[in-house]
Amino acid sequence: MMTVAASRALSDRATCFVGIGKPSTAANLARATHAPDLVLVYESGTIGAAPDRLPLSIGDGVLADTATSVVSVPEIFNYWLQPGRIDVGFLGAAQLDRFANINTTVIGPYDDPEVRLPGAGGAPEIAASCGEVVVVVSQSRRTFVEQVDFVTSVGFGRGPGDRERYGLRGRGPTQVITDLGVLRPDPQTCELVLTAVHPGVEVEQARRATGWSLRVADDVTVTEPPTSRELEVLRSLEATAAPS
Repeated sequence: MMTVAASRALSDRATCFVGIGKPSTAANLARATHAPDLVLVYESGTIGAAPDRLPLSIGDGVLADTATSVVSVPEIFNYWLQPGRIDVGFLGAAQLDRFANINTTVIGPYDDPEVRLPGAGGAPEIAASCGEVVVVVSQSRRTFVEQVDFVTSVGFGRGPGDRERYGLRGRGPTQVITDLGVLRPDPQTCELVLTAVHPGVEVEQARRATGWSLRVADDVTVTEPPTSRELEVLRSLEATAAPS
């Protein structure tokens, strides 16, 4: 349900900067269903990639083989991403706070961490410069924390006005899509608000899975279940995800 909901966040003909994992699955599901002209851009420099299976990494050869164009990594960032030419960025998170700031660097103190995570990669630039950002992450108190241990990628900083003060071009996170529902930032406070739950999920479940006092919209909706076509394509994609 999380992957399907994330794929529906992408519109046809948009340009999407894609990360590996759930964001890549969702983007490829969108391209194979309702958004055939979705332009997939990967950090390795592939523009217009159209893989027939899920890539194993940003360096998977299937991306270059199927891309409209392959450019250098500096060009992807300096010419396409940072000037604001990418409509939407898909990101994951190890930790996320109420203002949608993302941590993928360390758990615990930076100088003496409990866990050292994969790091930033291109995520800070994606969060800063894409027209909007969609975060795809499973929801639990371990992930949804009061304050992230390290700000790898800025969502809304400490609240209204911080993105502007930091000189960040994009609008920031417009949706956080989890395995329980969908959160969106409040237009005035920038704090994440639960606006939808997936079928079979109760609002209280989302509250229990959040490490802060979760705000809930007055009119929480229920996301539409996956269609048979979406399930068929998703299962086909996942069947090709691992090498034979």
